[in-house]
Amino acid sequence: MKVAPIHQLLVEHPVFNPILVHTGQHYDKNMSKVFFDELNLSKPNYYLGVGSDTHASQTAKIMVEFEKILIKEKPDLVIVAGDVNSTIACALVAVKLNIKVAHIESGLRSFDRTMPEEINRILTDSISDYLFVTEKSGLKNLKNEGVSRKKVFHVGNTMIDSIFHFKDKADQSNILDRFNISRKEFALITLHRPSNVDDKGSFLQILNALNMIQKKIDIVFPIHPRTKKMFENVVSLKKIVSSPKIHLCEPLGYCDFLKLMKSAVVVLTDSGGIQEETTALKVPCLTLRTSTERPITIEIGTNRLVELTSKKIIESVEEILSNPNFQSAIPPLWDGNASKRILDILDENLNGL
Repeated sequence: MKVAPIHQLLVEHPVFNPILVHTGQHYDKNMSKVFFDELNLSKPNYYLGVGSDTHASQTAKIMVEFEKILIKEKPDLVIVAGDVNSTIACALVAVKLNIKVAHIESGLRSFDRTMPEEINRILTDSISDYLFVTEKSGLKNLKNEGVSRKKVFHVGNTMIDSIFHFKDKADQSNILDRFNISRKEFALITLHRPSNVDDKGSFLQILNALNMIQKKIDIVFPIHPRTKKMFENVVSLKKIVSSPKIHLCEPLGYCDFLKLMKSAVVVLTDSGGIQEETTALKVPCLTLRTSTERPITIEIGTNRLVELTSKKIIESVEEILSNPNFQSAIPPLWDGNASKRILDILDENLNGL
């Protein structure tokens, strides 16, 4: 969702010749191939197929294979996005080969270094040549870290570009009919962070809350592969979500999921991107974490942090059900044109390479 809009503009541009590399870090068909198809992304020029592994092994595999591509292709620039292991692995390889790096979604900080993503963000920003920032907190964070202002550009959010581009297509999805649910009469939940799904105690707090919430509204729960492992390993967890009002399903495609987000009365998540998407869609979001690297979604958006206890989760949902229309705003430059701004900056700065 972050890469598709900028890649499309690069393909259409008369000067740039983009080479698309899919590391395979996200390898599940429902979390990878379907997104390429729906976002009109061309088939990757290279697929590394690294799959799942420990942080060190996964990062190392990406670095070894990506280095081979850079040595062969000799690009002028490597563009990385987000905060996953692929982000830091590809950026580090490029810098070591004296290839410039542009980081989409720079400057975000949760200030929680127990999160692997936070380490990836900090390290990638420290070695990038172009830092494309989505919100004002990113400008402040990078300034505090001593990053040269000449490298930093506030451009907006490419993920929101995808929402603008595909919202009409998403409206055509029949996902609500498939679950037999109605608009604004269900909650949507996603979970994937280790702190929530690998810890049985934390996971039980969330599921116990869902068990109470489903007495009032339906719940749609696409199961991330990491979350699925917990369900498979602990039989007692299945009993908690056995209600016909809790709709468990495989990970969904982009348009189906976008339709669900737009239609939900509330979204519960531990995802960073969903905090942004729900803010852009003006849908109430409860983030099941103690911190967020996207503070603008709380300051002016629809997002709220929720303490990870059944009681707090239930109370927060009930508050939204009683008042779903609280005031919010869309952050500056989240207007669907972030990718165009990025392309203009790259075109101006790389011209003549």
